[in-house]
Amino acid sequence: MTPAIDLAEASSTAYTVHSYQHDPHSQSYGTEAAEQLGLTPDQVFKTLVTTCPNGELIVGIVPVSKQLNLKALASAAGVKKIEMADKQKVQRVTGYLLGGVSPIAQKKPLRTFLDSSANKHATIYVSAGRRGLEIELSAADLCRLTNASYADIASS
Repeated sequence: MTPAIDLAEASSTAYTVHSYQHDPHSQSYGTEAAEQLGLTPDQVFKTLVTTCPNGELIVGIVPVSKQLNLKALASAAGVKKIEMADKQKVQRVTGYLLGGVSPIAQKKPLRTFLDSSANKHATIYVSAGRRGLEIELSAADLCRLTNASYADIASS
């Protein structure tokens, strides 16, 4: 179990856990998850942690087929500028290793934004907190568990 699965279970959220054999040489954890689980990359979402000039960390969740639009996330968060956070800080603050960062049950709750495209799917997949482990749930449940807001934050 992981903190993400524990929280989904404790909150009586409908979810399914999917595991696959992670290849340590994989260049893209999200794309690997989609391929290994036979899913479209638009249904698998990656968790990206960014930082503001004031040091606040903000989470953006976008499909693995897209990129996080930093300007759009900054606008959604009401800040002027945002950039990708330091990898070591991400691991320390979330409690998860890179490639397995779940938006759910992070050690420190962070403001979170889920790309609006998640609403196109009955369920979406995000990291369950470990490489090779995904949790499938509705976008609405993900928002509830993470206190996320929807925003158009993905770009091609």
